[in-house]
Amino acid sequence: MLASSGRIMLCRATAIGGRTALRALTARAASSNFPGPSKLAPSSTTHRRYKSTDMTADHQPRDDYHVSQTHEGTDACLKTGISTLGITGPSTVYRNLTYQELFDHEKTNSEGVVTSAEYGETFTVDTGKFTGRSPKDKWIVKNLGSESAENIDWNNINQPTTPEVFDELYEKAIKHFNTRDTAYVFDGYCGANPKSQKKVRFVTEMAWQQHFVTNMFIRPETEGELEGFDPDFTIINCCSQVAEDWERMDLHSDTAVVFNVEKKTAVIFGTWYGGEMKKGIFSLMNYWLPMNGDFAMHCSANVGKDGDAAVFFGLSGTGKTTLSADPHRALIGDDEHGWDGDGIFNFEGGCYAKTINLTEKTEPDIYRAIKTDAMLENVALVDEGGGKTKPDYFDVSKTENGRVSYPIFHIPNYHKPQMATHPNNIIFLSCDAFGILPPVAKLSSEQAMYHFISGYTAKVAGTERGITEPSATFSACFGAAFLPLHPTRYADLLHEKLEKHGGSAYLVNSGWSGGPYGVGDRMSIKTTRACIDAILTGSIHDAEMVTDPVFGFEVPKALEGIDSELLNPKSTWNDPEAYDATAKKLANMYVDNFEKYAGAGSIDYTKFGPQI
Repeated sequence: MLASSGRIMLCRATAIGGRTALRALTARAASSNFPGPSKLAPSSTTHRRYKSTDMTADHQPRDDYHVSQTHEGTDACLKTGISTLGITGPSTVYRNLTYQELFDHEKTNSEGVVTSAEYGETFTVDTGKFTGRSPKDKWIVKNLGSESAENIDWNNINQPTTPEVFDELYEKAIKHFNTRDTAYVFDGYCGANPKSQKKVRFVTEMAWQQHFVTNMFIRPETEGELEGFDPDFTIINCCSQVAEDWERMDLHSDTAVVFNVEKKTAVIFGTWYGGEMKKGIFSLMNYWLPMNGDFAMHCSANVGKDGDAAVFFGLSGTGKTTLSADPHRALIGDDEHGWDGDGIFNFEGGCYAKTINLTEKTEPDIYRAIKTDAMLENVALVDEGGGKTKPDYFDVSKTENGRVSYPIFHIPNYHKPQMATHPNNIIFLSCDAFGILPPVAKLSSEQAMYHFISGYTAKVAGTERGITEPSATFSACFGAAFLPLHPTRYADLLHEKLEKHGGSAYLVNSGWSGGPYGVGDRMSIKTTRACIDAILTGSIHDAEMVTDPVFGFEVPKALEGIDSELLNPKSTWNDPEAYDATAKKLANMYVDNFEKYAGAGSIDYTKFGPQI
C-alpha cells in the first residue's frame, strides 16, 4: 500500500487496527493449509549486490544454530512438551526453527515485508498500535503467603492482580491455542553463567515472534538440550486475542501482560510488541538473582583486549546499545547483565537497538548488523520500484522507537564467552532534558550510589506507549520499570560489589546542552563517544578537575576530542541566570525524589546528592 509520497509502511493486519483483520490473519496462520517445511517456498533470490561483513568465510555463525524440530500429528504437543500446559490442539508444532526456516515461514505467512537493507535482505514487521511496552497493562499475580508476595515491592509498576484473574486468562490462552492447527515454540536460556542460567520457553502464534526470541535469548547448541527440556518459566503469547472482560477483572484495558511467579507462567493478550517478552523475562531475572545474592543490571557491557570490563547503565534511548558497540572493544551485551562472584555476564543472545537516524558513519556496528537474520520493527520503508524497498531510518512517522533485533554474532568483535571479570568502570548514562549535567563527571563511590538509586534521565519519545517527547524522570537503578524488589535491594548489592572489587564510577550525559529540550541541542554521538573513550583509556584520570558547585561531582576542564566549552554546561547557555535557575530546579527534583529512600537500605546516601 503505497502513499503518494512514495514511502511505504509495512502492510499488516495490526496496522489496520481492526479486530476483523487481526482474526483473519490469525486464522490464516493457523490454517491447516499452511505448508510444512518441505512445502515452503524456497528463499527468494535477488540480483542486488549487498555489502559483506565477511568476504572470506563460507561458514556462517547462523549455520551453528540447527536444532530445529517440526512435529506433526496428534502427539505434536506432547513431543514438544506444551501438552503439560494444557495445549493439545495444534497438530503441527514448529520448535526452534533454523534462521532460514523462520525466514521462509515469515514470508509464506505474509507476516511482514522483506526489505533490502544495505548488508542483506532483512525481514521487517509492523507491530500495530503498540510500538513500545505498555507498562499500565503489566501485572504480577499476588499469591498470598508466597515468597514473591512477601518480597515484591508492590506499587504502580509492580501492579498486583489476583490468582483468579490469572487463571481465567490462562484458561482463555489455552483455549485459544487449542483452536489452532499450528504453534511456534522456542526453548532457550537467559543468562550466560550456568550457575544462574534460567531455561525459558515461548509459545507464540507467529513465526516472527519466534524469530524475535531466537535473536534475543541464548540459543541451544545441541538437539540433546531439547530432550526433556523443563522450563523455569514459560510465556504464552496470545497477541491476536484480547481480555474482553478487563473491567470486571479490574485491569487497565483489554491488553494484558500477566506474570505468575509461583506458577512459572505468563500470558500476553492484545499486544504484538515483541519487547514485552524480552523485558518480561528480564524483570524475572531482576527477582531471581537478588533473591540468591547476585546482582541483576539494566546495562550494556563490553571488554577491552586486556580484559578490562565496563558496564553502561541507562534507560532506552540513553545510548546503552550505541556506546557499547565499540570497534576497539568486544561486546558482551547491549542491555541486560548479571554480576556475581565470578564477574559479569550477559543475559541475552542478541541485541535490540533503536534505528532512529541510524547511519553507517555514526553507528557502524549496528548499521552493518542489519542483514539477513536480523529483524526490523516499525521502520519506514522506501519504495525502490520493482517490488523492492529499503529502510528509511529518518522517517519516524510510525514511531521514534523503530527497532532492530539481531543475534549477537552479527557484531564482528563480540565477546564469545559472554562473561568477563569484575568491571573496572561503571558508567551511568543520563539523557538530561534540562541541559544542566556536563557531558561527563567523575563520581565518588558514595555519589555513585546516590545517582544509581536516583536514576535520573528522560523518557525518550516512543520507548513507551504515550510518550511523544522527552520528559524528565527518575527511574531507580536506571530501570525501575523492571525492578520487582525495592530499589535499595539492588543498591545494597551494587555497593557490596564496589566495596569488594573496586572500580571507578562516572555520570555521562547523552542528553542536551546549551539549554533544555526544545532550546538546546542533543549531545552528538561523537562527543559522547569521546567521553567514553577518555574513561576507558584512562586518560580522564590525567585531566584537571573542577567541582560542580551544586552537584558536587568532579568535571574535567579539558578532554581530547571535546570542545572545552561543552564540559562547562553553563558556558553553553545564552542566559547564565536561566542556567542557574534551571540547575537549582533540577537539584530540587533530585532532592525531592530521594526523600523516599532516606533511611532505607543499609546506608543512607542522602547527603551525597546536590547541595542546595
